[in-house]
Amino acid sequence: DIDIWADEFQRVLDDLHGLLTENRIFKQRNVNIGIITPEDVQTWGFSGVMARGSGMAWDLRRSQPYECYDEFDFQIPVGKNGDCYDRYLCRMAEMVESTRIIKQCVAKLRVEKGDILARGKVTPPSRGDMKTSMEALIHHFKLYTEGFRVPAGEIYAAVEAPKGEFGVYLVSDGTNKPYRAKIRAPGFLHLQALDYMCRGHQLADVSAIIGTMDIVFGEVDR
Repeated sequence: DIDIWADEFQRVLDDLHGLLTENRIFKQRNVNIGIITPEDVQTWGFSGVMARGSGMAWDLRRSQPYECYDEFDFQIPVGKNGDCYDRYLCRMAEMVESTRIIKQCVAKLRVEKGDILARGKVTPPSRGDMKTSMEALIHHFKLYTEGFRVPAGEIYAAVEAPKGEFGVYLVSDGTNKPYRAKIRAPGFLHLQALDYMCRGHQLADVSAIIGTMDIVFGEVDR
């Protein structure tokens, strides 16, 4: 049950706080390490915790709400100093807020009645429907062989991913294949500032800086 998991997860966070937050060695390794100012955030194109850890309350779920985020009550944790320690604190606080959102979602699901999945022609039909409906079988075949035609034009859409702003820019010429597609991966922008953030620090500090960037190297590979 998701509710039970959310309650247990809060206890895990409390244990982590007890182990790390006021730990003298942990603070020595993270306080005043990899400092990023609000000006640096704008210069390098940072987003997510990399921006919020420097005091910028920028979260697409609040500043540009999408889906149903405007229906939920949650806070945007921000730091003050822009160092590794503040980014750690922001992530810990965001896990608490994420748990609050999850519990609010569960409460809504218990009230709402009807289908949960979209029934539009952009999603594949279920296996059960394909076994009993010729229309569903044709829909599945056309969706996976041809796809669907997007009207000509261009669009940029972004969501607040765990690492930061994850965006996709698409240009369509009216066919079933994009004329141009560009993916904005937040970690790629963060990692390019590694040299800048490490200047004046020890080699041992690099691991803390990369850790608070929260890099996934499959995301930054080009």
